Amino acid sequence: MPYLHPAPGPQEHPTPKDARITHSSGQSFEQLRQESLQKGTLFEDADFPANSSSLFYSERPQIPFVWKRPGEIVENPEFILGGATRTDICQGELGDCWLLAAIASLTLNEKALARVVPQDQGFGPGYAGIFHFQFWQHSEWLDVVIDDRLPTFRDRLIFLHSADHNEFWSALLEKAYAKLNGSYEALKGGNAIEAMEDFTGGVAETFETKEAPENFYEILEKALKRSSLVGCSIDIRNAAESEARTPFGLIKGHAYTVTGIDQVNCRGQKIELIRVRNPWGHVEWNGSWSDRMAFRDFKAHFDKVEICNLTPDALEEGALHKWEVMVHQGSWVRGSTAGGCRNFLDTFWTNPQIKLSLTETDEGQEECTFLVALMQKDRRKLKRFGANVLTIGYAIYKCPGKDEHLSKDFFRYHASQARSKTFINLREVSDRFKLPPGEYILIPSTFEPHQEADFCLRIFSEKKAITQDVDGNVDIELPEPPKPMLPGQETEEEQQFRALFEQVAGEDMEVTAEKLEYVLNAVLQKRKDIKFKKLSLISCKNIISLMDTSGNGMLEFSAFKVFWDKLKKWTNLFLQFDADKSGTMSSYELRTALRAAGFQLSSHLLQLIVLRYADEELQLGFDDFLNCMVRLENASRVFQALSTKNKEFIHLNINEFIILTMNI
Repeated sequence: MPYLHPAPGPQEHPTPKDARITHSSGQSFEQLRQESLQKGTLFEDADFPANSSSLFYSERPQIPFVWKRPGEIVENPEFILGGATRTDICQGELGDCWLLAAIASLTLNEKALARVVPQDQGFGPGYAGIFHFQFWQHSEWLDVVIDDRLPTFRDRLIFLHSADHNEFWSALLEKAYAKLNGSYEALKGGNAIEAMEDFTGGVAETFETKEAPENFYEILEKALKRSSLVGCSIDIRNAAESEARTPFGLIKGHAYTVTGIDQVNCRGQKIELIRVRNPWGHVEWNGSWSDRMAFRDFKAHFDKVEICNLTPDALEEGALHKWEVMVHQGSWVRGSTAGGCRNFLDTFWTNPQIKLSLTETDEGQEECTFLVALMQKDRRKLKRFGANVLTIGYAIYKCPGKDEHLSKDFFRYHASQARSKTFINLREVSDRFKLPPGEYILIPSTFEPHQEADFCLRIFSEKKAITQDVDGNVDIELPEPPKPMLPGQETEEEQQFRALFEQVAGEDMEVTAEKLEYVLNAVLQKRKDIKFKKLSLISCKNIISLMDTSGNGMLEFSAFKVFWDKLKKWTNLFLQFDADKSGTMSSYELRTALRAAGFQLSSHLLQLIVLRYADEELQLGFDDFLNCMVRLENASRVFQALSTKNKEFIHLNINEFIILTMNI
């Protein structure tokens, strides 16, 4: 076992303090390290154990892996040897060249590298077999703790390693990133820009070299001067071309790092050169200029360039700007907010809607510049459960001036003002826009409806802008309950009800839930315009809970008449949205039906209601719809009564209170 160094005593480390602790123990890196030192043992991470579950989820290792600590592999391990450089990154047996390209680019930015790879650790004094790294995820920094057991075969690292076998920072960084994403296998295949964003919290911009602007060289030059991370690749047309070698020594479908750009004088002419690194450390460009290549050759042979800007400053501009940043976290939930793109008009309007107010124009301009970056969360981590990266995008519409969720009819008759260049299956889609001042509605969506994912939407604006979630915690407006009629004013229908009610209730004119079930089913089943099997006993119990004023668990006839008026309204609503007369309502129509009944719910509450009451086909039967309506109204009235009596008693908003009282 490696020698355990004693702790050198309390020290101030230059690591960022705002990264969120992620270890299941709730302890920080320093707390875990001190605990191991006090025990005299090397740290073992139960969250990411040294076994096959941390390696693969869909296959078995083809060779016998042995997990070893660096001190068991070499005699004098070093965390960083002579500074962290791009030559410290050599690819192993894992198809994560995209990650290695990002790490190579990270080494060119000392400040960003120090954030991801904190310098308060190593194999010297205070070593306890524990290391930590920091990654940006969905608008926050996370501190990821690992032990230093690494997968080996015949005392050699299997995956990422340094050219110097005594150096281990890059291998440990890869392990921490594998833990962040669930396993080493989860790192197979990807785009360098994904890891670049996780290393910086920056904003991605992608260029097709064949369609790049005339000043593309200047754009790359400014990007590298501003310490942006830059990657490039060659497209493949089919799976057979993956990692195929071109006659010029380039690898198709492979992630490269752009590490430098310069001009040289050659025979009286200025030649633009660019330096590109292959994470493999071998198989190099064999055309003109050897390790460097002429920029014209670069544009001819590479297809895509990805730039991760540490700020969204426009690279074609000379001045830096302070950008306003707004972040929205949301979800696409099947049956309620997963409406798909505008091609699916019947459900598109149900997607989350964010209101954007552009209030100030750019300096000397008549328009407002802003950048929208839509990121789907955790798809790499969810690969082990069969999840793939979804095809996503967004559209921006001129706001009609209402602070409410826009309906289907609005999108039927109005075109978008701007939208993402394309819907594409990338983790993040980002684009830059210029629009006149005003209010807009931004709608993020998947391409196909019914696809579920969480997302993070970032909006960067050069001038002050305001965003608002249209589906946020809105108030619920309840219609006033109709007043009971006097016996002499009863309609013929009500007189028939009274006779049936008297028959089952007896002299006290009160019924139990069981008797109410009989009465309602006897009446409703005579209607030919509504299809349903029967109302359930639980629905009738909820009705009595709503209407019972005496607290005896019984329903009086006067209260029943009030409820009957509600029931007729709710029944007509259900029939209105039962478009095919099947006896069911689409869950996507539930928002409109509830609004027509007087309820305007947040998207979160609506999602929970759909999960509770809709079936696998995203349909609600009449009994489910009625049960939902009764419980919503009951919870809303209790909230209003409590908040009226004691304003300090309720610290929740109406939507949160309903979630608690409805047990959803």
